[in-house]
Amino acid sequence: MNLRNCSRCGKMFNYIGGLPICENCKKLAEEDFQKVKQFIEENPVAGLKEISESCEVSTKQIQQWIREERLMFTSDSPIQLQCEKCGAKIQTGRFCANCRSKMANNLNDSFARPKPQLQQPVKKESKAGMRFLDT
Repeated sequence: MNLRNCSRCGKMFNYIGGLPICENCKKLAEEDFQKVKQFIEENPVAGLKEISESCEVSTKQIQQWIREERLMFTSDSPIQLQCEKCGAKIQTGRFCANCRSKMANNLNDSFARPKPQLQQPVKKESKAGMRFLDT
């Protein structure tokens, strides 16, 4: 049993995995998410600060949902993120489509190609070694 304190309310709970928050706080966080999602659908050109103030949710939390690709904005939205690799404008996630495909290709290439085997240097047999003296 892995007991932890909830990072939101401080209450002890049985931690299984994922975010270190208790079940009650998970429900509250999901309610906040639904509130933000509904507000964005009704106000597609709202800014991050306006969304945060209207829904009483921190901008940090909203940005986390955007990075997790739970929230997405239209191209005319004032909320624009930057790709963490190249800096291009994106609507959701951490990377633009171009960087994602490059990373996926690099990953596939690293698993697809067999690595060349390194040749071991040939050891020369030496007659030198440990010697014993008879006494």
